[in-house]
This record gives sequence, C-alpha cells and structure tokens, in this order.
Amino acid sequence: MTNPLRGQVIRLYKTLLYLGRDYPQGFTFFRERLKTAFMKNKDVTDPEKIKKLLARGDFVIKEIEALYFLRKYRAMKKRYYDPENPQP
Repeated sequence: MTNPLRGQVIRLYKTLLYLGRDYPQGFTFFRERLKTAFMKNKDVTDPEKIKKLLARGDFVIKEIEALYFLRKYRAMKKRYYDPENPQP
C-alpha cells in the first residue's frame, strides 16, 4: 500500500471508530464489525481498488451521520410535540 493511501485508510478507520461511540447497538459491536471489515480487505494492494473501498467508507460515514441526525430529530420532536394538541 502506498503512503498517501495508507494515511487515508488510517484516517477513515479513526473517523469511523470515533463515530461508533454513539452507535445504537453499542461501541463494542461497532468496533468488532469495523475491525472485521478492515481485516477482510487488508491484503488489497491495487490502488484503484483501495480508492473504491475508501469511497465506500466515506459513504458509510455519511450514512452513520444521517442515522445520528435522524435520531436527534426524533428525540427533539418527541420532546416538544404535544400529542393532545396537534398543530397543523
């Protein structure tokens, strides 16, 4: 693996690990799944394949962030919405 791609892979791993702190099924579940996914592709040496995997990882980051924002939105809506007096 070349140096710039190696740095990007490590950055992706750290970012995903950071986002996994608030994962609904728990941090240990997320960390184990993340490690398994990265170990499955540890022998990939083709730069194009690595770039595709990095793009997929960026997509996963966006999906996790969307999941967190949706959870926050639902919590706020539940907190401030009055079911007895619905407003249009």
